[in-house]
Amino acid sequence: MIIVHDIFICKPGNASKMAKLFKEWADQVGKPTESKVIYVMTDMTGQWHRVIVASTHESLAAYEENNKNMMADTPENRAMNERFKDMNEMYISGSREIYKVW
Repeated sequence: MIIVHDIFICKPGNASKMAKLFKEWADQVGKPTESKVIYVMTDMTGQWHRVIVASTHESLAAYEENNKNMMADTPENRAMNERFKDMNEMYISGSREIYKVW
């Protein structure tokens, strides 16, 4: 199993907006399963204005397949892309961390 952290350092006043947007997305992609869980977190003690989207995947191949499916041209994906169209205006920088669970 791997855990992926997508980390966004938001502009002031935007962390809660971004967290709500990602929570909506997480709810849309489906119920958690044993091998796939998505958490949307805001940092309470670290860097200010930080949103972390943590997701679990069976493998790197499964993660890549999930990303491929998110980019597929479907009505659901087009609608979600419309919701995320202003996302780049909400954050300053970001990063991704991928961890292997032993």
